[in-house]
Amino acid sequence: MDGSKGKPEVDLERMRHSCAHVLAAAVTKLYPQAKLGVGPAIADGFYYDIHTPTPLTSEDLPAIEAEMRRIRERKLPFVREEVAIDDAVAFMKSTNQDYKVELLDLLKTRGSTAAKGLDDPNLFENPAAGVSSVSLYKLGEFVDLCRGPHVEHSGQVGAFRLMRVAGAYWRGDNRNPQLTRVYGTTWANEADLKAYLFRLEEAEKRDHRKLGVSMGLFHIQEEAPGTVFWHPKGWTLFRTIERYMRTKLDNDGYVEVKTPQLVDRVFWEKSGHWENYRDAMFVAKPGKEGEEEDRLYAIKPMSCPGAVQIFRHGQRSYKDLPLRMAEFGACHRYEPSGALHGIMRVRAFTQDDAHIFCTEDQIPDESQKFCDLLRDIYKDFGFGDLRVKFSDRPEQRAGSDEIWDKAETALEKGSSAAGLATTRNPGEGAFYGPKLEFILRDAIGRDWQCGTLQVDFVLPERLDASYIGEDGAKHRPVMLHRAILGSFERFIGILIENYAGRLPTWLSPIQARMIPIADRHVDFAKEVARRLTHMQLPNGEGGVRIDIDASTERMQKKIRNAQLEQIPYMLVIGDKEAEAGKVALRLRSGKDLGAVTVEEAFERIAAEVGTRADIPVV
Repeated sequence: MDGSKGKPEVDLERMRHSCAHVLAAAVTKLYPQAKLGVGPAIADGFYYDIHTPTPLTSEDLPAIEAEMRRIRERKLPFVREEVAIDDAVAFMKSTNQDYKVELLDLLKTRGSTAAKGLDDPNLFENPAAGVSSVSLYKLGEFVDLCRGPHVEHSGQVGAFRLMRVAGAYWRGDNRNPQLTRVYGTTWANEADLKAYLFRLEEAEKRDHRKLGVSMGLFHIQEEAPGTVFWHPKGWTLFRTIERYMRTKLDNDGYVEVKTPQLVDRVFWEKSGHWENYRDAMFVAKPGKEGEEEDRLYAIKPMSCPGAVQIFRHGQRSYKDLPLRMAEFGACHRYEPSGALHGIMRVRAFTQDDAHIFCTEDQIPDESQKFCDLLRDIYKDFGFGDLRVKFSDRPEQRAGSDEIWDKAETALEKGSSAAGLATTRNPGEGAFYGPKLEFILRDAIGRDWQCGTLQVDFVLPERLDASYIGEDGAKHRPVMLHRAILGSFERFIGILIENYAGRLPTWLSPIQARMIPIADRHVDFAKEVARRLTHMQLPNGEGGVRIDIDASTERMQKKIRNAQLEQIPYMLVIGDKEAEAGKVALRLRSGKDLGAVTVEEAFERIAAEVGTRADIPVV
């Protein structure tokens, strides 16, 4: 029960899974020859993979949705029946459901592990070599293969909307037939559905790929998939964030390092990455034949093994611990082309990586110190709504169960010391240790996983890192892997979408633009720009980032261009302003603040940079 509301909590996953069955029932009613694949619940909704003689299109969705509503209105019960698997096969053959028969044959001969990779959590959980019985769910005349659970009847599937169709190969294999994947969304009520659809509309307006181009920040092109071409203004934004982060880390006792990009595969074999992470790594051989022609190198996907090498160089003492070692590491990871998404999902990125080498007893204090730093940084970027997941041991991992018990216990103590309320995220830890995942909520209610804190007893052991303890003997350090932004590229994409391009003044690549109305005003505009550039801002980075639009465009066009580029301030200069030694100050919102002195304009901009928040206009 939700004590604050006194009402039962809504099980959206169950509703969405049930709505997928309602979709399948509607399709088989309208298209009796339809053959069904799988239909799981997913984030925000559901889908079902379906084959019809003529592939379904978006034009078919209104009729399907109308039939789904009729099924919902009938409040048909979901009736579960356990049957022998042979009987289930016979039934599916009788209804020409070939894909269901294939699934049942796999389950019969190889168990539920055969179903992995189908993106369907709603099959079976029995890990045995084979299964002898399965469950079928009836919804009126419709019968489907499923382990459930479902809502009680079709009237409880909530408010739904069919969203789109896409192609999907059966079982994710391009050698198999292509089915039509019908996507839908389900919510507890119409108000929640309406809010979700509004968020989608807002997300479209905030798409960082479009805004990044219109703001002149970056572009991506086919010849370099998954990598970013940063334009001058975009690189200014990148460097502004980097300078900010470097200052925060310096003040928090970190030392900064830089590790190699290209390292022999032997190194990655020792670290365990070759075994556990090979599919995501780029490899290379020397292009010229010679003494190294048989060596195989890997471009680093992460910086942690390199940090251990620096720790190992020379003798370390317990007095050196904790050692907080930061790196703005350039990393490369293979992402399938279909998964690439603007600057949010790339193959080449810069990670705000750091590794804390400490004793086991220091984990709680270091965890608390890191979490305080993380909260402070997120607040400066405008993110106050934070959730934390505790991701424990994955199925594929390095290290013994005893080591993992110790690591998970230590991280639990650390999160408790930091005062974090965590939710469990089973099986999603890194292959070398458990982790905390820090999730931000943006201006339109979307969640973004950015920061991480991981406890690692494995890598120091594999790479033979040690320090001399108080007893004069060698000891293994604990390694805390941590990131706050995650990758600079992705975090910048999140910032652009969170602010809909209207970045706070302290982050804006161009904070102000001089707009001379005529050529005769350009010289005074240059003088004002020079003065503002040399005034000292509160962040100590120098003066205002400013440019001049000396083009022949009309004034209103110049103002419009500045607004499209999301420049916070426009300083317009005409005859009256030049004669009075002032500027007409305008905001990107269109608000005219009137004529002010150069010093007054600077004070306004400096105040926003100092507070890292736009000042409201009363």
